[in-house]
Amino acid sequence: MTELNRNAAHNANGMPRVLEGKVIIVTGAGGGIGRESCRVLAAAGARLVISDRSESEGQATLALLNADGYEANFVEADVGSEASVQALVARTLALHGRLDGAFNNAGVEAANKPLAELTLAEWEHGIRIDLTGVFLCMKYQIPAMLANGGGSIVNTASGLARIAVPCQAEYISAKSGVAGLTRAAAMDYGARGIRVNAILPGVIRTPMIARLSEMPETAAMFNHARQRHILQRFGEPSEIGEAAKWLLSDAASFVQGAEIVVDGGFLAN
Repeated sequence: MTELNRNAAHNANGMPRVLEGKVIIVTGAGGGIGRESCRVLAAAGARLVISDRSESEGQATLALLNADGYEANFVEADVGSEASVQALVARTLALHGRLDGAFNNAGVEAANKPLAELTLAEWEHGIRIDLTGVFLCMKYQIPAMLANGGGSIVNTASGLARIAVPCQAEYISAKSGVAGLTRAAAMDYGARGIRVNAILPGVIRTPMIARLSEMPETAAMFNHARQRHILQRFGEPSEIGEAAKWLLSDAASFVQGAEIVVDGGFLAN
């Protein structure tokens, strides 16, 4: 991408650069939703600091962004570690001097066991990454944003924050907690210039979902889920990125404490 295009009001595809110059952290950037969301946010003009606990996956996303003509920085971080999250935010401030937004997207899949068969370690791992990780991210992102006069945070919850399916106890509990935590943070910091919202995806066609939908023990569940989506398909990772882009932009300036459902009609069916 030429310097002229990089500074233009629209990207090379003619889309408006609604995040022009905004410094944004994306966690879970090495996964399907995270990777494609990074591409969407970068195309909108964001100055990205991308993070993942897997250096190889995070670097792969960085290489993809660079190939598309975008600059970004990768910082390896585990959202389940307070020290790691603190270091991620500190590194972002060292690189850019401020933080304008965050897409807290990192998460892990469920152990796919009925509740009573879950080990305590499996339960605690799911809660630690999917819920406590979001808390830790906001704990350090919010002061950085306050120092800059405000910002926008988007947390990835799930349609399973509202309904239940079998063998997902720790995931459902964590994502329900993310929805509540989002509302709590919105209440605490809205008057101080920080917007906090959540996205509730339906089933998104990531590599993980492709694998799970073919496993004998989960194939029937995913086939039923596909049929329940009114649009009769799973979502694309970039479609979640588009929702995050809007929530992170000034176009969503009056959206606060919301749960934005992006699920092809799954919950409406």
